[in-house]
Amino acid sequence: MTRQSNSAQKGIPSPCLRKCCLDERDVCLGCYRRIDEITGWTAMDDTARLQTLERCQQRRQLRLSQKRKIK
Repeated sequence: MTRQSNSAQKGIPSPCLRKCCLDERDVCLGCYRRIDEITGWTAMDDTARLQTLERCQQRRQLRLSQKRKIK
């Protein structure tokens, strides 16, 4: 039996897209996680991960709506 890392054992994978670039608020423009959410991902349980993903979705929607207003 092989041993898996903690992140592999948890059911919710990282949303990382490998397009890391932080904005002025330390939010990744690829996955929309804050820097503390990125560094803390492996220590989160699935409930915290789901909450983080919900906040990421909200940040993404907000950024997209702001871009539409600029155009």
